[in-house]
Amino acid sequence: MKKTTNKVVLIGAGAVGTSFLYSAMNQGIAQEFGIIDINKEGAIGNELDLEDSFSTIDPSINNVKAGGYELVSDADVLVITAGRPQKPGETRIDMVKDNAIIMKNIALEVVKNGFKGVTIIASNPVDIMTSVYQEVTGYEATKVISSGTSLDTARLLIELSKRLNIEPKSIQAYVLGEHGDSSVSTFAHAKIGGVDAQSFFEAAGIDEAKQAEIHEVVWKKAYEIINRKRATFYGIGASLANITRAILNDQNTIIAVGAKLTGQYGLEGIYFGTPCVINSKGIAKILEYPVSDNEKKALDDSSMAIKAAVKTALEAIN
Repeated sequence: MKKTTNKVVLIGAGAVGTSFLYSAMNQGIAQEFGIIDINKEGAIGNELDLEDSFSTIDPSINNVKAGGYELVSDADVLVITAGRPQKPGETRIDMVKDNAIIMKNIALEVVKNGFKGVTIIASNPVDIMTSVYQEVTGYEATKVISSGTSLDTARLLIELSKRLNIEPKSIQAYVLGEHGDSSVSTFAHAKIGGVDAQSFFEAAGIDEAKQAEIHEVVWKKAYEIINRKRATFYGIGASLANITRAILNDQNTIIAVGAKLTGQYGLEGIYFGTPCVINSKGIAKILEYPVSDNEKKALDDSSMAIKAAVKTALEAIN
């Protein structure tokens, strides 16, 4: 029988996962949703709570169901947010070993239950966990996507928007590399409305020192949120919904996700935040955003941090 509805399954129904579900459902991204969580009672509770919203949001949504890994067999998109959360004062890299073991077990169950769609991973440290999942599953790299620097890029655009008094969607700039402390905010080739942003920066007094200050605000924002309210979830939930929508609607949208590089930036074989064309196939094209010499050096440093963490993760699961 021909499949007539889109189905999205979430693994890990914590604050990030449920924020994603609520965002996706309110946007009418899919008709069916599945919830898998180690806390089965909590997953059922989320099913019951979320179904109460059907009458006030998109009427095309007809099903949300908590269950086991059998839910992935006919899913189009799988979103994984499972893992232990980041603690105050802890970097994402500190979580590598614990979450690598969790991710390996998830990957084995996903394969066993016949999933054939596109996977998006947001479990931290995200590019390392995506590497683990892709390694264990053996799935095509283009169909395994890290949420990468999608959230970081949103934070950069918001911060620039505040200082330039320009709406974020009119600014073209990206955060590249690790979703974490070694991320790289790009300014040298930024554009506003398609025009070189440097004149806008000069008018607003955003020199190199100010750019460094903006980048610090961007990469430290997660720590500020965690210190104030213990976790970040709305922003990443919205970012995951955006990526999912691009896949299900076959949009060919350019989003800064984590992709397994094939020579971009002189790097290969690691998941790394960079703009990509996203459609129903997953990552249709990896783009290499132009960077300055200083930005390239910072990206090389970021790649070394990722490579070291991937080595630690793979050692933990073998």
